[in-house]
Amino acid sequence: MCVMCNPAFAEAFRNYNFPSRRQILKLAAVTTASAFVCEAATSVPAQAQEASLQDLATQFDRKDLPRVTIYPAKEIITLDPDKPSVTAVAVLGDRILAVGSLDELKSLSDGQPYVIDETFAGKVITPGLIAQHDHPLLTGLTMVSEIIAIEDWVLPSGVVPSASNPSQYRARLADANAKLKTSTELLVTWGYHPVFHGPLTRSDLDRISSTRPIIVWHRSAHEFIVNSKALDAYGIDAAFVSGLPDGARKQSSLADGHFWEGGMFGVIPKLLPAIATPDRLRRGLEFVVRYYHANGVTLGCEPGGLFSKQLQVAQNAVLSRAGNPFRFYFIPDGKSINAAFPDTTISETEKVLGWGEGMTAMMPGAIKLFADGAIYSLAMRVRDPYLGGGHGEWIMDPDFFARAFNIYWDAGYQIHVHVNGDAGLDMVLDTVETNMRRHPRYDHRTVAIHLAVSQKDQVVRMKRLGVVVSANPYYVRALADAYAEDGLGPERADNMVRLGDMERAGVPFSLHSDMPMAPGQPLFLMHCAVNRTTVSGRVAAPDQRATRLGALKGVTLGAAHSLRMENDIGSIVPGKLANFSILEDNPLTVDAAKIKDIPVWGTVFEGRVLPVARS
Repeated sequence: MCVMCNPAFAEAFRNYNFPSRRQILKLAAVTTASAFVCEAATSVPAQAQEASLQDLATQFDRKDLPRVTIYPAKEIITLDPDKPSVTAVAVLGDRILAVGSLDELKSLSDGQPYVIDETFAGKVITPGLIAQHDHPLLTGLTMVSEIIAIEDWVLPSGVVPSASNPSQYRARLADANAKLKTSTELLVTWGYHPVFHGPLTRSDLDRISSTRPIIVWHRSAHEFIVNSKALDAYGIDAAFVSGLPDGARKQSSLADGHFWEGGMFGVIPKLLPAIATPDRLRRGLEFVVRYYHANGVTLGCEPGGLFSKQLQVAQNAVLSRAGNPFRFYFIPDGKSINAAFPDTTISETEKVLGWGEGMTAMMPGAIKLFADGAIYSLAMRVRDPYLGGGHGEWIMDPDFFARAFNIYWDAGYQIHVHVNGDAGLDMVLDTVETNMRRHPRYDHRTVAIHLAVSQKDQVVRMKRLGVVVSANPYYVRALADAYAEDGLGPERADNMVRLGDMERAGVPFSLHSDMPMAPGQPLFLMHCAVNRTTVSGRVAAPDQRATRLGALKGVTLGAAHSLRMENDIGSIVPGKLANFSILEDNPLTVDAAKIKDIPVWGTVFEGRVLPVARS
């Protein structure tokens, strides 16, 4: 088959806006020496074909074509099933021109000028790694807070060690309080988890300090615990709490200084000005840029951050800079928009599309909704009760969720849904099925995000309904051991994030970190999905391991598919953006236990070669 008749190449041409037919002919001529001789033309006499090619050759001088850069490499993983592994890629501007061996690409140049760049000669090139679901604002603010978490955090500044039990946590919290310069300075700490660190209340924090505000940000980022000084300083009193919506009021405890899920969303406008000062925001977002580039990320996306133009402008100030090594997309929070504008939801959503600039953009036609609570809070809605009783919490109760979902479905939106528990997933799948039966949509790609606890029957149903999955495989590593004893029990804990079942059923899936819910390191996510080793070193539910190829697609082509961007990114094929991650080893063949340790040399982002700065 000729290159112009190849469906993948034709699709690339449809998405590449060349200004003229002449340029299209030039690209085709360089890509293959037989570009216009195809199986479909067998009825054309050979003489006519030869004459046609000669006529074409006279239309332009190849020396006038722009110069191509050819990058040889040790190996290039393309994720193109027709050509899965090659050793050279040709780049023209910000796009991929051709792939193959160095000799093939040189021979196909056919007079067009080119240069061979040996920078990656000993490296492995993969499609650019994608941070499919991360939170730059939340990441920046937590990473510049006092980190006292259940795991080590490896940061550019060094390793922040874990606190794995109550005594370690209390000692670290006391040290954090003691090292502040004044007795009134705010203390913000992130990483607390009651299963590991024991109970914590307002009175406990009052014993740490009664003179400074203390804000403890739960490991889930879905809860706050604050001391009395913070309540007074930020105007959170009985009158304020009583004025919250019913759901938020029920998920608040003024006596304990504890606000979770809806309650957290209720008090965050009071706490955020103290947490997100201009200096903390700038330092945190600059950390995000360095951190993601160091981990090979070439594109990021946040589904459903805080609904605030002021905060978006603050993020743009750093993330939209022209020299940044990646683009970042944002998907609006439909929960907040629908709650504030129930009768004008779509028109208000469309107003948000102008909030991005430069290297940031709001993603059109996409929206984020929320089903149940956070896994780190053990607040997800589950079919069978937790070991300690109860079935979890809703973020959007089923009626509210259905109303918002219906509005966005009818408007043709792709809907991304935060859902963690199997009962939460039942509610989401019921809603999808109802909408498919009343208003069928082809390729709606509703995304089930996180998917901590699910069941085999739900995997089958997701496949039938056309639901795709964005999974966080880090849950198994960080939580399976603890949740086997406290919360879920062994069977549910070990089978969290059942990627094996999804891959065998053909449910499209991607991997995400939800940073800071997991380290924003795509290779580490791939490692977690392939190995499923817990913090104790055991393998949890071996049959739920993803294949290496499936896991690599999960941070590249699968992630692009979940964002409806697979025509531009996710694999190394002609016509797509030249986004590559440059690695020192091959994640498909290296020892599986070492996937997370593969060094990242740098990236190529839209044709720009960007090595990671080494300290």
